[in-house]
Amino acid sequence: MQSPITLEALHILDAIDRRGSFAAAANELDRAPSSLSYQIQKLEQDLDIMIFDRSGHKANFTEAGVLILEQGRVILSATQQLVNDATVLANGWELDITIAFDGLIPIDNFFSLVDELGKVSKTRVRLQEEILAGCWESLAEGRADLLVCPKPETLPNDVKSDKIGHIELVWVAASDHYVHNRSGDFDQVARESYRVIAIADTAREQPALSVNILEKQPRLTVTSIKSKVEALSAGLGIGTLPIVIAKPLIESGQLKQIAGTEPHGIDIVLAWRRNKIGDAKSWCIQHIKKTWSLI
Repeated sequence: MQSPITLEALHILDAIDRRGSFAAAANELDRAPSSLSYQIQKLEQDLDIMIFDRSGHKANFTEAGVLILEQGRVILSATQQLVNDATVLANGWELDITIAFDGLIPIDNFFSLVDELGKVSKTRVRLQEEILAGCWESLAEGRADLLVCPKPETLPNDVKSDKIGHIELVWVAASDHYVHNRSGDFDQVARESYRVIAIADTAREQPALSVNILEKQPRLTVTSIKSKVEALSAGLGIGTLPIVIAKPLIESGQLKQIAGTEPHGIDIVLAWRRNKIGDAKSWCIQHIKKTWSLI
């Protein structure tokens, strides 16, 4: 007898749990919310069990729903591994490859890779922006095959990495922000007086990290570097930006470097897990190492 639980249904349940709502899951899966609702209701009818408790303002997983969700994730993981292994075994070139990168890094750094890889392989490429701990979590949990991000203090034992670049960061604020009227050193005590604009960590399970944020400092958290630039330009706070992004904004008068600060640099690494490497992954590693260039 064929089971009514399909891989598609398991993907939907996983997305609903991770994103917190049918609407957010539909957005991730590029589906209409009504389509997801219909599929889940049909699954409940076919199984004759309730997967969601809809008695409150928000639909929550029932105990049976949690069981299907958790065991379904095991099935999804095993299925993905099966597909990856079979693809590599069959032709060496992976069907898909995901390159995660920290939000500090402009996405156009990867465009030449996508173009050149397309000339030698039909491997589908996913460019996936992550922030802080979300970068390393994506690699550890297999959501990413390769990772480009700031170098951590320590690396996991099963990860190989190479330094491929360097980014300079600078403290900025809107040109008319009152931080520019201050006097004295721009130390931690001074910084606590100003709201900092931060980008939210994308980690799903690991503890979130924060950089250049003081415990008592007011903050505004946004979801992308683009939103951070917009918030800084609107005068909502202070923050750091890569010089490659900040320089044209400073030259146009939109932003201004905070007096008493100096640019500080971070090394950028390419990292991957020491597991089986297919042709596409190997090709991408070599291409990035040869061509990467950050300012």
